[in-house]
Amino acid sequence: MRLQDYLKDKILVVDGAMGTYYSKKTSYKTTISEKANLYNKDIISNIHNEYIEAGAMLIRTNTFSANTISLDCDRDMLKSVIRNGYDIASNCVKDSDVIVGASIGPIPEKYNVEYSEIIDEYYFIIDTLMECGADTFVLETFSSTKYIKILCEYIKSKNEDAEILAQFRINSYGYTRQGISAGRLIEEARDIDGLVAYGFNCGIGVGHLYKILSSLDMKDDNIIAIPNAGYPDKIYERTVYRDNAKYFAETMIDIKELGIKVIGGCCGTTPKHIKEIVKGLNSIYTCTLTHQTSNVKKNKKGTVVSNKFYNKLKNDEFVIAVELDPPFNGNSNKIMECANILKAEGVDIITIADSPLSRPRADSIIMSNKIQKEVGIEVMPHICCRDKNSIALKSIILGAHIENIRNILLVTGDPIPSGDRSEITSVFNMNSIKLMELVKQLNIELDDEDSIIYGGALNPNLTNVDKLIERINRKQNAGASYLLTQPIFDNKALENLKIIKENTSIKILGGIMPLVSYKNAQFLKNEIAGIHVPDEVCDMFKKDMDRLEAEQVGINIAIEMALKVKDTVDGIYLMTPFNRAQMICNIIKKIK
Repeated sequence: MRLQDYLKDKILVVDGAMGTYYSKKTSYKTTISEKANLYNKDIISNIHNEYIEAGAMLIRTNTFSANTISLDCDRDMLKSVIRNGYDIASNCVKDSDVIVGASIGPIPEKYNVEYSEIIDEYYFIIDTLMECGADTFVLETFSSTKYIKILCEYIKSKNEDAEILAQFRINSYGYTRQGISAGRLIEEARDIDGLVAYGFNCGIGVGHLYKILSSLDMKDDNIIAIPNAGYPDKIYERTVYRDNAKYFAETMIDIKELGIKVIGGCCGTTPKHIKEIVKGLNSIYTCTLTHQTSNVKKNKKGTVVSNKFYNKLKNDEFVIAVELDPPFNGNSNKIMECANILKAEGVDIITIADSPLSRPRADSIIMSNKIQKEVGIEVMPHICCRDKNSIALKSIILGAHIENIRNILLVTGDPIPSGDRSEITSVFNMNSIKLMELVKQLNIELDDEDSIIYGGALNPNLTNVDKLIERINRKQNAGASYLLTQPIFDNKALENLKIIKENTSIKILGGIMPLVSYKNAQFLKNEIAGIHVPDEVCDMFKKDMDRLEAEQVGINIAIEMALKVKDTVDGIYLMTPFNRAQMICNIIKKIK
């Protein structure tokens, strides 16, 4: 669809803010969201889809700050950020009339950066976007026409059919940071060949923009009005905009009545603001908006949360789950970094242990919720019976469901060490099977269409396989859909696993734990119940090995065992030693 044709008789509704909305959804302080194109793709995609469902007919790619200075990156990484950003947006508009606008923001002019370098970078950004298929460009938040004319000429020299929109940042008095008035900007933009529309975004609230536009001579121009939601407050060091969607939309309809052709939102606006604008337009203006149909299923109680991990597992696709340990203290930086790394490696789900070895750590549900929201990957918190009674267990599982967590691992839990029992009391109000029965009943109360999928643990290192099979059947009858095994280090455990698979129908993920050193191997062998590390495995490590050498030995052992296990199980469950995510990535590359 050509913008020029569309604007002849329709109002173009553009999406709202990306950076501030991303910050709001993830609780990140920064509004620079472009690197999320690499690590949080699902969140960016969801934001685009929310704007499309709200009625936006043009969505801007998450590339506004995509330049090497703003992102502090090299051009290889910049190219990846841009390509991913354009691909995410393009995938969101498939089978619809919604337009993708390639967003380009101003490159910061630092004292040590030459003018020619800035121009060269703009050309690099444009070339990369064109390689992706971009033919609609949105030049946003500029303070003058200094670069606009040059960039328009370059774009048109590459593709004469390309359509370009230009937007300028003005303050509440109608001037840019360089002191250029809104009226002068319109006059200069009118003389630039190639601009389909031009106007204002950012830096100004909707009420002030209405006053400024009312005073301008806009003739029959295609003028853009994409103001901020208002002016933000600082609350606990965070920039917060008011929830003023109805007021914003009402004023935007007044702006439209001035003859403005392109309307939308900038900082602080959300899909709610765009939805209210569309509602207002539909009530006074004949304007056909073709929306992308959402693929999210609805049920009687609301949205059914997608469960990609389980859908893949039940459809006999091989899955990879990775366990991370939550922190002992209040610093979550390491685990969040690991989660991002693992997502980029293509892991299906991240599992979070529940204070393993009875040592207090950050709560598995809360940590899982943070990872799922901020990283955009499905999670499976472990919940053990050791520390909570049935009331607390049911409460926390309900909370997990409210936070859209749909996979949990139910385990009895490690006992309290004998030396701590004088101060710490175990609860064990129920065991793992009784907890499964509790969740089975809870699912009936919730909704069968949007239930919690849960699994349990399996230890193939035990010798009595018949007893194992009997217990597995009890777990399956209690509603368990899958089992995650203890780490497998020898062929005996593998043989037991084969027998179990032949005599049960439950899905099983084979446990692989890479060892990291001689001491680590000896500790697991001699002090951790339920894990069997054979002497021949321990002997592969030497006391005098350096860290990298020992890690490589552990990786090689894990790869060899994972490849053996892979033909027997439905997926691999990798336990990250000391949250060394790169070791897990090296293993995944060899076993996929």
